[in-house]
Amino acid sequence: MFLVTLPWLSDACTEYEADDAFPIDDIDDILPGLIEGRERVYYAMGKDSEFDKQVMDWVNAIRAKVRSGATPPGEFLDLNHFLHDMRLYKSASELRVMREAAEISARAHVRAMKICKPGMMEYQLEAEILHEFGMSGARAPAYNSIVGGGKNACVLHYIDNSAVLKSGDLVLIDAGCELDNYAADITRTFPINGRFSAEQKILYNIVLRAQEAAIAVAKPGYHWNEPHNATVRVITEGLVEIGLLEGEVDELIAQEAHREFYMHRAGHWLGMDVHDVGDYKVGGEWRVLEPGMVLTIEPGIYIAPDNERVAKKWRGIGIRIEDDVAITKDGNEVLTKDVPKTVEHIEALMAGGSV
Repeated sequence: MFLVTLPWLSDACTEYEADDAFPIDDIDDILPGLIEGRERVYYAMGKDSEFDKQVMDWVNAIRAKVRSGATPPGEFLDLNHFLHDMRLYKSASELRVMREAAEISARAHVRAMKICKPGMMEYQLEAEILHEFGMSGARAPAYNSIVGGGKNACVLHYIDNSAVLKSGDLVLIDAGCELDNYAADITRTFPINGRFSAEQKILYNIVLRAQEAAIAVAKPGYHWNEPHNATVRVITEGLVEIGLLEGEVDELIAQEAHREFYMHRAGHWLGMDVHDVGDYKVGGEWRVLEPGMVLTIEPGIYIAPDNERVAKKWRGIGIRIEDDVAITKDGNEVLTKDVPKTVEHIEALMAGGSV
């Protein structure tokens, strides 16, 4: 039986395909009778202590009537695992919504690139992004937008968005809309004045190569961690090549030396939440990627402005490139492909002027 308890009853069964519906005020009268005699009850204990106590009160009331023939539930099972797996595999209709959310978010990032100029405030770029979301029917962002200029791009969850954007700096924008309950999640990093410096371009291309390597192994038969491993190898090789890391690449990877500059994972599940539910390991092993799964791929390099171990020319540069990738039967689909991400394409777009 699938039951809903709502403060209104009109059309509840039709709307939610429930077997029955009752007023929420009657829950103490209805629920004990519904769980009595059941072999198992699916309920996630531990999320709401007050309701947990209420459930156990119902069970104990049934137990008190055992001599009268009442039968308490045999076991409680956490429903979340089953629900999370259902959310992990997207249907064709879900993918259509996610594709549209990605397209709206892509237009917002393009708008930000076109309109960006030195002297603007970070929050003004955020406003342009939110404007594009709203004008396209996405009434809210999927998460707090990050607009970090210069050294602010090195702060992973920077959301102040209150600084002036300065010529010669990069700006990192991590923003995506929510559409019909599904999230998009895009990050792009670009030069505020429209032209990458030599150092910015070198680091940017390392991150881009890392993302491309990860996307290449985001397909059926590969496991969840392989895209991350691909980003770690490319970034470590790149940092050795430019002298920010020293040593043998394999040894540096084993030592996790990259974490000084790349301290997060390469992505996460995406769906009804921006960091969506779903196990990353099954039976202690990394989960194998399958059609219908959607993940982000978002490598980055962040060189703290106070890192005196590196040459001054590298300090304060933060770069992340993120796309939403749907696993398909034959490989993958990059849902957010409409935002430029090569140095040449970004500079060409920004040279074209404002929207």
